[in-house]
Amino acid sequence: MMTQQELEKYLWGAATALRGTIDAGDYKQYIFPLLFFKRISDVYDEEFESALTESDGDTEYATFAENHHFLIPEGAHWNDVRETTTNIGQALQNAMRAIEQANPDTLHGIFGDASWTNKDRLSDEMLTNLIEHYSQHKLNLSKVPDDKLGNAYEYLIKEFADDSGHTAAEFYTNRTVVKLMTLIMNPQPGESVYDPTCGSGGLLLNCALHLKDEGKEYRTLKLYGQEINLLTSAIARMNMFMHGIEEFDIVRGDTLANPGLIKNDELKKFNVILANPPYSIKSWDRKSFESDPFGRNLWGTPPQGCADYAFQQHIQKSLDVENGRSISLWPHGILFRDAEADMRRKMLEEDLVECVIGLGPNLFYNSPMEACLLITKTNKEKRKKGEILIINAIQDVRQDKNISYLEPNHIEKIYNAYKAYKDEEGYCKVVSIQDVLSHKASLNMALYVSNVDTSKEKVSLNEALSTLETSSRNLVMSMDQLFRELS
Repeated sequence: MMTQQELEKYLWGAATALRGTIDAGDYKQYIFPLLFFKRISDVYDEEFESALTESDGDTEYATFAENHHFLIPEGAHWNDVRETTTNIGQALQNAMRAIEQANPDTLHGIFGDASWTNKDRLSDEMLTNLIEHYSQHKLNLSKVPDDKLGNAYEYLIKEFADDSGHTAAEFYTNRTVVKLMTLIMNPQPGESVYDPTCGSGGLLLNCALHLKDEGKEYRTLKLYGQEINLLTSAIARMNMFMHGIEEFDIVRGDTLANPGLIKNDELKKFNVILANPPYSIKSWDRKSFESDPFGRNLWGTPPQGCADYAFQQHIQKSLDVENGRSISLWPHGILFRDAEADMRRKMLEEDLVECVIGLGPNLFYNSPMEACLLITKTNKEKRKKGEILIINAIQDVRQDKNISYLEPNHIEKIYNAYKAYKDEEGYCKVVSIQDVLSHKASLNMALYVSNVDTSKEKVSLNEALSTLETSSRNLVMSMDQLFRELS
């Protein structure tokens, strides 16, 4: 049996075959479907052998649907494609479509829409290399259990994110922040969990894995998500299956324009919502939101240039009225921007905000912005009513190259402060909603609690402008010199 490290190296090895001919940002549309195809083929074989043993060699019985997680039609198995020597891309595409059609309730569209038949991008030789690479090891359940493959799949998501730069934000949320968010939400067996912009499903999965780690029944957790990008939503669904999660519903579409999880003509309600929405979206249908058919403009209509509070209101409207709780990851601006002050005021007046946590810079993928967590509850505990806990954890962060992360001691410190819900000098403070409202509904950390070192030498505006002017002049002189040398 392969170790976790060996498995990860083996799975990532396929990407090296694509280097030079395919952009790093496109690896995932080929590698993930191929990996999933191999997994379900190997598991099918394993189930077939098990049913064969159980029935004393009855091959007809071994093919029955009840003996298999997924059906693989004749001619659509991994081995069928492996035996193909020409037009391999066509054979792959045909096999994947046949599997989707044979499992319409679970696998419809799961393999995405990659162009396997484009020989300029994927020659038969390259596809043969990919298929032979993945044929080296069996990826069945006895050799590679769900938790091991799931971890390796998450590793691949991270590697693809690192490799492809800015495209990563679509489907990658900092895993250490995910851990903190899950701890705070504390999902319980049987509850429903929703992520309105679920990417590759990391936030949802961690809720199930959190329960599993605690030895609780994680299979009764109901996971729901929506994702606008076709490939990313397919990756999220594969991610669930790779982790052995089967009770989930991930729909594709634009959450603001076309919310996909509806019940009785209203937004479906959930116990827990975790979200890392795309921030400050400018191209969204503001006009429709003014008269939203689902009543999501609870506090008003956000400005065209920033849809953040459209997502936050969607989250609030999707919460269960009895025990709904949400946590969303945002840039700090959501706490104090003037353009959203009226909406923020109404949110505060309704006593929905339980806690605000300021996090450090670089926790958003490829962005130096400081992050914050906004925690809301539809029904706050009695002792917390009329109050908000503000935690300034900006310094609790570890910087590593172009990305930051929270270390276990950071997560523990922040989580303990949240649980205690009391003042801690220079770190967190319980403030009254009236106090926040008197500050023009601003939740700016510095107004209430500060652990930022202000003793450093301050630079006046005039000095800063002077420095900028000098730098600009030096740059112009350097460029002039360079052009003279080149001409």
